[in-house]
Amino acid sequence: MKKLFITISAAMICYGAFAQTSDAQKAAAEAAKAVTAVPEAAPKVEKPKYWSTSLKTQINVGQTSLTNWAAGGDNTVSLAAFIDGNANWKKDEMFWNNRLQLDYGFLYASSKPILQKSTDRIYLESKWGYKAPSTRYLYFSANYDFKSQFTSGYDYKTPAVPDKYKDSEGNLPDLDNLGRKDQIALWKDARVLKSDFLAPAYTNLALGIDFVPTKWFSLNFAPLTGGFVIVRDASLRKSYSMEMTKEAKSLEQRFASYDEATASEADKQAFASYQKSLENGMAYRSAKFEFGAQLKADVKVNINDNFSYSTQVLLFFDYLAGKTPGQKWYVPRVNWDNRIDWKLAKYFSLTLTTNLIYDDSIMIKNDKDIDKYPNGKARVQFKESLAFGFTYTIANKK
Repeated sequence: MKKLFITISAAMICYGAFAQTSDAQKAAAEAAKAVTAVPEAAPKVEKPKYWSTSLKTQINVGQTSLTNWAAGGDNTVSLAAFIDGNANWKKDEMFWNNRLQLDYGFLYASSKPILQKSTDRIYLESKWGYKAPSTRYLYFSANYDFKSQFTSGYDYKTPAVPDKYKDSEGNLPDLDNLGRKDQIALWKDARVLKSDFLAPAYTNLALGIDFVPTKWFSLNFAPLTGGFVIVRDASLRKSYSMEMTKEAKSLEQRFASYDEATASEADKQAFASYQKSLENGMAYRSAKFEFGAQLKADVKVNINDNFSYSTQVLLFFDYLAGKTPGQKWYVPRVNWDNRIDWKLAKYFSLTLTTNLIYDDSIMIKNDKDIDKYPNGKARVQFKESLAFGFTYTIANKK
């Protein structure tokens, strides 16, 4: 009986141990299953990018050297830099495009002992647009642009040698025989100022419609376009047909029938002051408001990875042009810019640019017809440049 009790007790102990071991294995299996059953991490969704940016830089260098060259000419060195930055935003039916172009260059020619500016341009354009309902290619748009230049621009006239440089026999020396310091002073005294920073500057805000059928072409028509022509330098205001001040207008009426023989001493002094203000430009305003319609076409084509072409044509019709003598609202101000870039190697390119301007408010003097047009006349302006240089582009595409 005792043996039977011991046997039964041992069997119960073994069964209990086996049951505990089985429960422990079961718990461990369930824990492992729970660990392995952790859900997989969801794939990371990239945040949408609404901005696309690019920055293009160019440095162009030119040089000409002549030695015993029978045909004549100048030894020249030229250097020019160009920056074209773009920052464009687009989301759903709305876009906002921004562009800044900066050009500056100068050259040195052996015939003139001074640096001459060859190119100088500041152009900022910002356009906002929202797609018109139930249309495919039309956008309501607001377009702002600003144009000016960095530094003074001159027309270099050949200077005359003053009498103080006469030799003992009363003869005037050639410019080349003068000291370099005197040569520089004479050339600077003879040059004629043609432009300066904010002289002129053009700024406009245009409200209208954009027609954008493709990525490479857009046409903007803005019947409500207002802006200012700014001429900071008083000596240039008459050349850009700036309006007279109220005081100058009243003096103009006052002296319409001025007769020096019968004028009083006070009138003579006032008339002399009025004439001086006309000559130095102080009789004219520094800014002129314009209001009219604008038509602008932009084309930008990449033929391949190495060849691209861009052009912009802008026509502005000034409704208020009749206020200025000689100006007609139906004669538009024209700006037409072209640029061709041909990439010859990874960092080198050949660039051709042309700029055409016609503005009947800009009076340009020409020595050939100075007698007929002493104050100058409106003329077609054209500039062409062909350059080879280093180019580098940074782009962050959408």
